[in-house]
Amino acid sequence: MVKGLWFTELQTKNMALSLKTKQSLHHESSEFQEISMVDTYEFGRMLLLDGIIMTTIKDEFVYHEMIALPALNTHPNPKNVLVIGGGDGGAIREIVKHPKVEKATLCEIDGQVIEVSKKYLPEISAALDDPKVEILVADGIKHIRESKNTYDVICVDSTDPIGPAVGLFAKEFYQGIYDALKEDGLFVAQTESPWVNEELIKRVYNDIKDIFPITKLYLANVPTYPTGLWSFTMGSKKYDPLKVDKNSIPDTNTKYYTSEIHFNAFQLPPFVQKLLK
Repeated sequence: MVKGLWFTELQTKNMALSLKTKQSLHHESSEFQEISMVDTYEFGRMLLLDGIIMTTIKDEFVYHEMIALPALNTHPNPKNVLVIGGGDGGAIREIVKHPKVEKATLCEIDGQVIEVSKKYLPEISAALDDPKVEILVADGIKHIRESKNTYDVICVDSTDPIGPAVGLFAKEFYQGIYDALKEDGLFVAQTESPWVNEELIKRVYNDIKDIFPITKLYLANVPTYPTGLWSFTMGSKKYDPLKVDKNSIPDTNTKYYTSEIHFNAFQLPPFVQKLLK
């Protein structure tokens, strides 16, 4: 909600983040959710879905690099890549920079998120017009069911597990992803904060581990997400992210991700390791 000069997101029932705003740029109700764009002093333009921060100009590169590049650089030949969700285009932007990617498909259920992002977040959405990119305004769960043995890498760039995104955190969905990947494919999903989403992380990690031979959780710092410490979980049929040749990781002009961070992000503090046991 926007109250006067401040935007406040209730991030848990006991915790909120407030940011002073310059102006409200856009607000509409789509078929699926409330879409807002707010300009803030601290983090710049900010996309909100149902009052929840999705991305901001200042810190977006951390999330978008980390949901895409560890996976792309774990797979030796990520030619065909799918992003589910991610209508702002940030993950797609990072994916098309990778020299081995030939096609990147964005499957976003809400076309209005794409249009609003193109208008107000050009720095993030610019690659949506890249010739490598195909945009599908469609249900990601349905698309996965209809895409057997298709993709090398899949990134699940979902909102929080509420509303239309609930099914993107279900074990049945992860099995569908397994089937949609080629025989050596892998995927990554954003899996919330280990400080305030402990039970979700435990469940998702174990569901993925039941399906994929190699399952790894890694961390990054995203200041505008609850607690700032954010997790991602990778499920891989064949390739271990910790066995990547460091010298094979291409330079894609990043601001957060490096070849060193590729490995360091998987080195978990004991309290996070405990969640996974």
